[in-house]
Amino acid sequence: MRKQNHPTLTPELIRRYIEHLREQERSPATLQKYAHDLHALRDFLDGGELTKTALIGWKAQLIEAHAPATVNSMLAAVNGFLAFMGWRELSVRLLKIQKARLVHAAEQSENERLALILQTICATGIRVSELKFITAEAVRTGRAEIVNKGKRRVLFLPDQLRRLLKKYLQKQKITAGPVFVTRTGKPVDRSNIWRDMKALCERAGVEPGKVFPHNLRHLFARTYYSLEKDLSRLADILGHSSVTTTRIYTAESGLVHARQVERLGLILTT
Repeated sequence: MRKQNHPTLTPELIRRYIEHLREQERSPATLQKYAHDLHALRDFLDGGELTKTALIGWKAQLIEAHAPATVNSMLAAVNGFLAFMGWRELSVRLLKIQKARLVHAAEQSENERLALILQTICATGIRVSELKFITAEAVRTGRAEIVNKGKRRVLFLPDQLRRLLKKYLQKQKITAGPVFVTRTGKPVDRSNIWRDMKALCERAGVEPGKVFPHNLRHLFARTYYSLEKDLSRLADILGHSSVTTTRIYTAESGLVHARQVERLGLILTT
C-alpha cells in the first residue's frame, strides 16, 4: 500500500483494516474492539493528521483515563492498523507494566536509589555489575566509559535519565565517583539490588519468581531492537562480543512464535 506523507485516519481506512482482520478469521469481539479503539483515536484527532506527535498525545490522554493494561490493548490495536497501512514508523511503544509497577513501588517505599537503578538499567541496557561506571562525572558529561573483561565501550546516558540522576546526586551530596552506593560508600552489587527488588514484589503485585535485575537488561534489548532492527549496533551497546548472544535477547518467546505461525494458515484442511 502506498505510503502517504501526511496520512489521515478515515472511516474507509478503518473499514478496510477491519475487513482485513475479518479475512484472518479474528473473532467478532476482536473486530468490535479494534474498530472501537480506532474510532476513539479518530475522535481524538478530530480531522487532524495522523502523526507521531498526535499519537503520543493520545497515548498520554489514555494513560490519564485508563489502567495500563487497557492502554496497551488500545495501543496494540492502533499499531496493528499502522503496520497494515505500511506506516510502522508511526507506531507507539506499549507501557512496560512490570517495570512501571516496580519503579512506583520503590518510590512509594521511599527507596529512591532502587527506583533510579531500575530506570538506569532499563534506559541503558547496562549490566548490574557495570553500575559502578555510572558516576557523577558520567552524569555531567552524558558519557560513561564501561570496562568489562578487558573491553571498553562508551555508553550514552539519555537526557531524561541524566536529569533524574543529577537531582539524586544533589540530594545525596555526591560530587564524584559512583552514583549508586551503599551506606558505607561502596558501589551497590547484584545482591543489594536483588534483595531490594524482591522486597518490592508484594507491594508491586509482581510475581517474585519473575523479578531479576537482568530482566531489565533484556527489556532494553527487546525494546531497542523492536524500534531500530539493528542487531550489530545493539551488540555494541550491550557489550557483546558476538551478535549470536544478542540474538538470544531479541528472540520472540515460543508462544509468540507459535501464534505467528498459526496465523499464516498454510495448512490445507481436509
